Amino acid sequence: MTLQVDAVPAFRDNYIWVLHDGRQAAVVDPGEAEPALRFLARNELTLGAILLTHHHHDHIGGVDRLLESADVPVFGPPDPRIPQVSNPCRDGDRITIDAPALTFRVLETPGHTRSHIAFHGHGRLFCGDTLFSIGCGKLFEGTPAQMQASFDKLAALPADTAIHCGHEYTRANCEFALSVEPGNAELRRLAERVDRLRAADRITLPSTLRIETRCNPFLRTREATVIEAARRQDPACSGEPAAVFGVLRAWKDAG
Repeated sequence: MTLQVDAVPAFRDNYIWVLHDGRQAAVVDPGEAEPALRFLARNELTLGAILLTHHHHDHIGGVDRLLESADVPVFGPPDPRIPQVSNPCRDGDRITIDAPALTFRVLETPGHTRSHIAFHGHGRLFCGDTLFSIGCGKLFEGTPAQMQASFDKLAALPADTAIHCGHEYTRANCEFALSVEPGNAELRRLAERVDRLRAADRITLPSTLRIETRCNPFLRTREATVIEAARRQDPACSGEPAAVFGVLRAWKDAG
């Protein structure tokens, strides 16, 4: 099977990811139904499954409407705030989707929300609002230590893993990352490329884990340059990864 993955824009800066084989499709985090339904109709695709990473409305708001169009399995975290989930997923689970034929390993990634999960398979990671390109999600329900542990889990994946996150935040994330590591030459080159893409109204995703580990400060909390930047921002920072992560997130939030 040749798997194709397309990003369908939703709201102001969300992406609904559609995985398909030319006939059947799985939809990831459909915050809106209509953009997904239009994409399916335009490409003559039949909906076969829905995957959800967390409960926020901009990721699940279109699920009921999609289920009206097709009675398909819904994979997601076992969270009462997502009653549409028919196939609850926990850390380490391997899920199989029949149409299209897909297999994913589930990773629990709490931090943004307490029940957030990600799906890894076929060389790709669908990570919702945990890991953004050159950034991370806000800590609405979790702690810096939890998010650091989630990032460590993601960092252990193969370097060539394609990163499919839920929002187009890369340009602003690059600006913040450069304030943390202004001397990171690879980050500066990436930021220039991102500027060109956004100026042309083009998507910056997917990223790769290799790029993220070299440029994303939230994946670099053990790097001396990032630790030093965190300590300049908060002299009380211990320098431990979770403490650095917390300083970076508070710094980003304040900006």
